[in-house]
Amino acid sequence: MRASLRTKAIAICNDKIAKKGETVGLSFYAFFANKNDNPELLMEAAEWWIKTHQLDHFEKAVKIRDMIASGV
Repeated sequence: MRASLRTKAIAICNDKIAKKGETVGLSFYAFFANKNDNPELLMEAAEWWIKTHQLDHFEKAVKIRDMIASGV
C-alpha cells in the first residue's frame, strides 16, 4: 500500500476511534469519498484488505490502524 494511502487510512482510523471509541468498525470504503474518483487507489486498498489479508468487510479500526502502522 502506498505511503499516501497508509497515512490517510491511519488518520481516518484515528478519527473514527476518537469519535466513536475503541470498538468502532469500518471497511476500506471509509478511506474514500462516496464517489469513484480514483479507481486505482480504491482497488489498491481493496486488494490489501480482501486479497492480501482476507479481512472481513467490517473490522475494528484499531486493528486496521495497527496493521497499517506496522507495515503489514
